[in-house]
Amino acid sequence: MNQIKLFFVITIFLCSSFIAIAQTKKTKFKVIAFYTAKSDLAHISFVHEANKQFPEMASKNNFGYDSTSNWNNLNAEFLSKYQVVLFLDTRPEKPEQRAAFQKYMENGGAWLGFHFSAFALEKSAYDMNWDWYHNTFLGSGGYGSNTWRPTAAILRLEDKKHPVTKNLPNTFKSQPNEWYRWQNDLTKNPDIKILIAIDSTSFPLGTGPKQHEIWKSGYYPVVWSNKNYKMVYVNMGHNDMDYEHKYDNTNKTLSFTFDNEIQNKMILNSLIWLGTGKKIK
Repeated sequence: MNQIKLFFVITIFLCSSFIAIAQTKKTKFKVIAFYTAKSDLAHISFVHEANKQFPEMASKNNFGYDSTSNWNNLNAEFLSKYQVVLFLDTRPEKPEQRAAFQKYMENGGAWLGFHFSAFALEKSAYDMNWDWYHNTFLGSGGYGSNTWRPTAAILRLEDKKHPVTKNLPNTFKSQPNEWYRWQNDLTKNPDIKILIAIDSTSFPLGTGPKQHEIWKSGYYPVVWSNKNYKMVYVNMGHNDMDYEHKYDNTNKTLSFTFDNEIQNKMILNSLIWLGTGKKIK
């Protein structure tokens, strides 16, 4: 009889302990990632990689991660379940989706965007037809030019005190990436806080063969935030691919965005700040 009582006492104790542990590990915040993954092999490769890496990152750091390719989910009811929105490769195109995202951000939502999510070019499939997003929110305006082929760069911290750059070295080597230049000069926008830029030791950046795709000088921000919103844009997100079939008969991924401990730390810092922090003035 005493053994039976002892068994029940131990069982109740263990159950209580498990409940207590579960309660202490309550999800800090929830992330929803939107993606398209239908064009450009490098962007598709990145999306697949991100949707493998972010769930692991979420599990280790106690936040929730979901993803969807259904941009119609970009509505008030759906977004109300999440504290952070990610754009992995593209942007919403329908007016109602854009309006819902703008309202979400203006009401205190948070956003992390990668690489092509900021792209806009007149008379292209991603036309320069969303002024609030490209000029007010991102501040970058439309696409200006890019480097080619995808190459690593030495990146420099421009703000060492921001949560996004916490515990990062002053300079570090990125993963190979296609780097973008923008139409607007972000340094002249008082709302934009440039966090990381390409260091001059990176030049020449790109291998060509077209000479205009090799940058030899200039100032190029690659990570920034807007002081009026909880947001971070990250220029990374273009995996290096075997476009020319130099290695085999498939479009092999030659490098991965998340194979970089320091760069991953910056991305994680961004997510944690966006999910739990407040706007920095």
